[in-house]
Order: sequence, then C-alpha cells, then structure tokens
Amino acid sequence: MQMREIEKNGDKISALGFGAMRLPTKTGRIDKESAKKLVYDSIDNGVNFIDTAYPYHGGASESFLGEILQGECREKVKLCTKMPSWFIKKYEDMEKYLEIQLEKLQTDYIDYYLIHSLGKGSFEKLKEIGVFEFLEDAKAKGKIKNIGFSFHDNVNSFKEIVDAYDWDACLIQYNYLDETNQAGTEGLKYAHSKRIAVFIMEPLKGGILAGEVPENVDKIWGKSDVKRSPADWALRWVLNHPEVTCVISGMGEEKHVKENIKVANEVLPNSLTEDELKLYTEVKDVYEELMKIDCTGCGYCMPCPRGVNIPMCFEIYNHKYMFNEGVRASFLYLGQLGGIMGDGEVHAGLCNGCGKCLKACPQKLDIPELLGVVSKEMGGRGFKYKLKIGKAVILPVFRAFMSLSSRF
Repeated sequence: MQMREIEKNGDKISALGFGAMRLPTKTGRIDKESAKKLVYDSIDNGVNFIDTAYPYHGGASESFLGEILQGECREKVKLCTKMPSWFIKKYEDMEKYLEIQLEKLQTDYIDYYLIHSLGKGSFEKLKEIGVFEFLEDAKAKGKIKNIGFSFHDNVNSFKEIVDAYDWDACLIQYNYLDETNQAGTEGLKYAHSKRIAVFIMEPLKGGILAGEVPENVDKIWGKSDVKRSPADWALRWVLNHPEVTCVISGMGEEKHVKENIKVANEVLPNSLTEDELKLYTEVKDVYEELMKIDCTGCGYCMPCPRGVNIPMCFEIYNHKYMFNEGVRASFLYLGQLGGIMGDGEVHAGLCNGCGKCLKACPQKLDIPELLGVVSKEMGGRGFKYKLKIGKAVILPVFRAFMSLSSRF
C-alpha cells in the first residue's frame, strides 16, 4: 500500500483509509461478519487508517470496531473518531463523551481525535467552554495522540479555524465536483501549507460519482485509452493531489475494497496527464447541468421527526434528471417512498417544515424547501389517491410475486 508521511508527527498513513460510516447492514443493523471481513481484508492489504464517529450506524460503529480491533490488529492501525460537538454544552460533557468513546472502542487511546462537523458558530461556542484546554489535557494524559477537526462550512471559516490552533489534522469533503465547495482546493492547499495532515471524506460524493453514471458521463470516460470505472476515476482525481494525506472511503462491499486498494496503490501525486484532467472538466460540466440537489446521502439529517426519508427523496429526484428516467423515478417514488413496497410512507409530502434537519445538514441545504419541490414534482396533485390505488392494486401483486419467488 502506498504510504504518505505526515510531516508534523512522522506518521506514515495509507493513501486509502477505511470509513466505518457505511458498513454493510442486515435488517437495519451492522452485518458484523461481512463488515469484519471487509475491515480485516483492508488491513491485510495495507490500510492502516480507520475512521468512525459517535453517531455512525446509530452509535454502533464505534462499538463494532472496538470488538474487532484488538491486540495485534489494533496496533496495526491508526484509529480516528470524533467528538460529538452538537452534544457538548459544558466542559464536563467533553470528558464524558471521550470516556464513553474509549470504552466503546475498547482502547486506552485514540490516535486521531477530531471535533466533529466544525463550523464557525460551533467553533466559537466550543472555544468558550475550553475545548483546547480539554484536548491538550487529554493528549497529555495519553488518551488521544493527535488533535484535529472535521469541517463543513465555507473556506473563509475554514481558514479562521486553521489559524486558531496548532492542529495535527483535518478532515474535509473533497472530490472533483467540490473544488470550490466548503474548504475546497483553496482550503486543502492552505491547511497543507500549515503542515496539517489533510484527510478526505466523500471522495465519491456519497456514491454519485460511482456505479451507474449518466450516459454522457460514460461517453466522456470512454474517450480515454485506459478504461476505468467511474469510482476509479473519482478516487484517482483526489489522490492525484500531493496535499492529500489519505482518502477515506466508506467501503460496504468486497469489490469496493479491491478496487479502491488497487487505485490507492497506483496513483502517485501529480500522476494524471493533461488529457485526463481535461476529461474531468468535461464530466464536471455534465454533472453540474444534470444534478438538481447537492446531497451526498450522508444521513446527518436523519431521523426526520415526520418520518421523511430525506436522502432517498433527493436521490430519486436527482436520478430522474441525471438519467432522464422520469417514469421510472415516479414509480420508485410511489413504491419506495409511498410505502407500497416498504414499511410505511416516508415521502417528501410529510414534511411540515419543522427545520430540525437544517442545523444538521453539512451541505447547508434548505431541506424543507427542497422537499417541497420534490413533493410537488414527484408526488403532484392526487398523490394520496395514487397511493390508495397503488396499495390496493400493486401491493397484492408484488406480495404474490415475492411469495412465488421464494419457492424457487
């Protein structure tokens, strides 16, 4: 595995990190056997950085990693987790949550402890209650080795935070569609100039840049003499930046692990050709024209008090425009979000504008307003009538089909 050295502390970090936010699941919970295999396979192939956080998988991600990262396995990796900043009201809260996380992770120390989802407002509040004093005390006691932050705000706020403390590391969202969003390229280079290790999240923009892609995007990638998957292209672009220490990928399948390891081993800084970089520009133009809502599917907005599946609402809406499949998208919206083929109604029309999701969204999307757009366009007039007919006609047919299928 390609290693990239952090100048400040000398740590040699694998170019690819394992993100434990999107582990494989079964019946709504982490599929422990499948997830353990993915983590162990990654470590066996040289991945030595594992990233998690207090809320991932409903709080189960840290506990799962604590179970499987023991003894020699724990010594092979740098473990990163994050202070749940939204729960912190006073100094004692920071002490409490760190102890909880150490217990869940079954470890005496955390290699990289980041303040989660930091922005200008939350940063000012944390400073007032002594966040730096707490972090330095925890570091002096050996409970954490390196201090950092994950970031979701604008580049000016990012620079202010970088300049406010002698950070060891930061975690930013970065991919070829987000060069000027949040910290962006400007923030990446700025942090690097301050000798701060820069870790990258959302290199595939929540999967938008991988898997099935719009036809025009596929044609552009097809111009290259070297054939690569969309995910390969996306990871390659991020790893091409010499300022990047490690790209954290949420790998939920064995094929993701294999492909990502292959790319991470191949791509050295500044290795992309001019012709390849031109292809990225063309692809970016297509996505910017087609994509209506800049959602990565991170799920921070969930759960919705009204039961709306916000990420899926936006995913289906984007799918309609990215793939020019209005009829299919309408059926998906009716069937999956209307509750015909699911456990209940979770569609955009249930939103009452309470605004709880606004504070949680890293992309700063006006979620209630966007849900209104989705509801109007995907549900439209007579949506309740469509649901009634669908449940009366489609659901029995679907259930009968599933019953027959299970016999074979």
